[in-house]
Amino acid sequence: MRIDTVVPALARSSRGKNEARRLRVSGKIPAVIYGAFKEPVPVAVNPKDITRIMRSKSGHNSIFDVEVEGGERTPVILADEQFDPVKGHLLHVDLRRIDLTRKLRVSIPIHTSGEAKGVKQQGGILDVVTRSIEIECVPDDIPNDYEVNVTELMIGGTIRVSDLPVKTGVRVLTPGEAVVAHVVGQKEEAAATDAKEPEVAKKGKKEEPAAAAPAKKK
Repeated sequence: MRIDTVVPALARSSRGKNEARRLRVSGKIPAVIYGAFKEPVPVAVNPKDITRIMRSKSGHNSIFDVEVEGGERTPVILADEQFDPVKGHLLHVDLRRIDLTRKLRVSIPIHTSGEAKGVKQQGGILDVVTRSIEIECVPDDIPNDYEVNVTELMIGGTIRVSDLPVKTGVRVLTPGEAVVAHVVGQKEEAAATDAKEPEVAKKGKKEEPAAAAPAKKK
């Protein structure tokens, strides 16, 4: 989804661990702008700007502008990021240039809403199987997410990918028959669990060989 945000960036002339450390001390992090058949451009950005975008409603599917001081201004999308494994701070980010006229493949999250009647009235269990789908479309048509209302689902009822409200111009790459959510009876759930147990047992303890019979005294 295109958002009205411009992230300022400074061009970097040097790379390496020392340069990255110096940038982080100054309150910035190293980043790279690449793609669209152009040369990669190493830059420095404010991690707060990037984190704010990551936490927005459109998250990693956000398309925003990066403006390099004295250089290009281009629409980009978050391609990759690196975090400090201990403190969780953002350390580095890759930004991919976007051609707004060309189609992109992106993963869109699926959220469920409502309380299924099959759970409330029949004592069933709501099983959410698919939590995201892959689509292809031009950047301006990328949705934030897909919301699925499960209120009318009874036991045995199923919502599939083909039931999602996809607008014209968006091509769904995930198979249409894939189950998004369904309601199953508790007996079915228990039977499915029991069916898995023998396999688990087989993988666990191996049968011990029988002990040899004691030798007879002559």
